[in-house]
Amino acid sequence: MTYLEIEGANQLSGKVEISGAKNAALPLIVSSILAKNEVNISNVPNVADIKTLIHLLQNLGTKTEFKNHNLVLDTSSLNKTIAKYDIVRKMRASILTLGPLLARFKNCEVSLPGGCAIGQRPIDLHLLALEKMGANIQIKQGYVVANGNLKGAEIIFDKITVTGSENIIMAAALAQGKTRLINVAKEPEVVQLCEILKEAGLEISGIGSDELEIYGTNGELLEFKKIAVIPDRIEAGTYLCAGAITNSQITIEKVIPNHLNAVLSKLNQMGFESLIQKDSITLFPAKEIRAVEIITSEYPGFPTDMQAQFMALSLKAKGTSIIDERLFENRFMHVSELLRMGADIKLNGHIATIVGGKELNAADVMATDLRASSALVLAALAAKGTSRVHRIYHLDRGYENLEHKLKILGAKITRLEE
Repeated sequence: MTYLEIEGANQLSGKVEISGAKNAALPLIVSSILAKNEVNISNVPNVADIKTLIHLLQNLGTKTEFKNHNLVLDTSSLNKTIAKYDIVRKMRASILTLGPLLARFKNCEVSLPGGCAIGQRPIDLHLLALEKMGANIQIKQGYVVANGNLKGAEIIFDKITVTGSENIIMAAALAQGKTRLINVAKEPEVVQLCEILKEAGLEISGIGSDELEIYGTNGELLEFKKIAVIPDRIEAGTYLCAGAITNSQITIEKVIPNHLNAVLSKLNQMGFESLIQKDSITLFPAKEIRAVEIITSEYPGFPTDMQAQFMALSLKAKGTSIIDERLFENRFMHVSELLRMGADIKLNGHIATIVGGKELNAADVMATDLRASSALVLAALAAKGTSRVHRIYHLDRGYENLEHKLKILGAKITRLEE
């Protein structure tokens, strides 16, 4: 098993390019199930979750070619509709195959999903919406067994759900008649999926808002154009935090700055100024790193996927920071590992209180989920001594060449075998 060895307390500098967004690429890859033609997707990040999803589609009969961040998918040969547990258990986003498989083939079986252990993320909203569209759904031996001809319906999501929105958008694409979706997620990744489907010929309005109208094609497959995955705003935010926690000047390139407004706002509150250009952001050192209050919420609010990184950064701030995690009930698992490095953090339910300004010392720490892993790497960059971050397969699910990119910025980091 591999781990990262990081020598901390070093300044960073330079430029780093941001990869395509994993969370945008996943639904785009699945949307190929709706295509009548070969689908070509560029800027696909070479990370474990992408490889898992490609494997799943291959298992269903899809022909694929993935080379140099370019993915070609041919679903004309797709002839199976059972998404097996052995693959789905590795990644929760596999549930995204449910809507499009059902819409195209009128029946499918998809294993209940796995993924990060950051709390309950039920798929009940997905299933309720599909039932409202006419699907017959049963849970049998750990599988969602669905069948039926989907028809347009008015669906109000009880709470905002990113994968739920994406799943039902894809299901509605091939359904019969008009589907109206209310309280839809507005994340950039959801917006890109809608834009790609519109370019493929789907009649869809309200893109970017919390209300969509989709006129389904009644089973007719779509003609996809070439797709380029948007930049990964969470990876971008993580590298900005790497610059901030070492109080260094760095530049991230190939980004969409507007997608990072909430992150940049909090960095500014903490004392960091930035130069924002068309597709790059330069972060400047702070004269003093100030404490901050953060409440996670759906886009365009502060992303839960950046909460752990800002907790690490808050350890270097002067004063007491407060983080209120509103979206997931078990997303503070990195706290116990940060405590090993000398952090002063107290938890009260979904609220973390971080007393900053204390010296961090190197330690052996263990990653528990994807974003927690990056928080431990950030803390190690700022700690005195050499840390080792174990179980980094979590990192590899969502960050491409993390240690290589940090080395470009001057970090002393090495991947080693245990």
